[in-house]
Amino acid sequence: MSKIKGLICAPFTAFDAQGLVNLERVPLQAKFYKDNGVRGVFACGTTGEGTSLSMAEKKALFKEWAKQRSESFAVIGFLGGTSVADCRELAVYAKEVGLDAVAMTAPYYQRPASVKDLALTVAEVASSVPDMPFYFYHIPVLTKVYFPMIRFLEIVDELVPNFAGIKYTDENMMDFHQCFEFKNRKYNIMWGRDEMMLEALSIGCRTFVGSTYGYMAPLYLAIEKAFDNQDMIKASCLQFEAVNLITLLDKYGSGTGKAFMKAAGLDLGPCRRPLNTLEGEKFNDFIRDLSYTKFEFWKNSMK
Repeated sequence: MSKIKGLICAPFTAFDAQGLVNLERVPLQAKFYKDNGVRGVFACGTTGEGTSLSMAEKKALFKEWAKQRSESFAVIGFLGGTSVADCRELAVYAKEVGLDAVAMTAPYYQRPASVKDLALTVAEVASSVPDMPFYFYHIPVLTKVYFPMIRFLEIVDELVPNFAGIKYTDENMMDFHQCFEFKNRKYNIMWGRDEMMLEALSIGCRTFVGSTYGYMAPLYLAIEKAFDNQDMIKASCLQFEAVNLITLLDKYGSGTGKAFMKAAGLDLGPCRRPLNTLEGEKFNDFIRDLSYTKFEFWKNSMK
């Protein structure tokens, strides 16, 4: 099973002033990402407010994103995690419209009692699209499902023939490393912490999934280039620039990602509740704080 490589953007879902999904923004997003070296998207995930989308909205977004895929631009569709039936239905639809792969997360309301229960749940969903690459999205800070992924991988390896890998969004570098090296690097273990890209590069990772790649791709490509050139001081300094920018996400809260996109030149509308939308004086304060970083330099590096 071929491995998707490069920067994979977790795209925001665009909404109009009435709070409806704005599908017209999808081609603009895709062009913006492609022009700046992004190699694909992880659609309808955490960044895309997937848990706030209806089944019909997810299908509409899958269909629109499928139009943007190419040999050099992959589209992975996030299915959810709370309902096996919904995940199976959406997986079949993703296959029908031509997505490259699908992913699900751990059920986070009625949580699995054991790592085997989690693996059996994934197997049940993956069996609905047996010839389609299937990923697991590990984000325990949100799901509160903290099983070691190496134990999960050992079980899934025997259960799911179409299992492709893990989107690994956690700071447990030991577990990540074990998964990465499992069976001679059999699976695509994709790193999901933008603020720790350099650490994942040091292990050998070459697939990164995150929201900040959507508006800071040149910075991360520069980190990768410096690493490849064995200039670790430069790579570390560039990673620290990313860290400084990412701290603003914590300072201003849940709607800051879309504010970053707007500052980068692509307005994707408001967020849905329970997330906040940065506007008015709060948005102005955010722009002021951006002026103290190197965001403008990297913005001017974008196409």
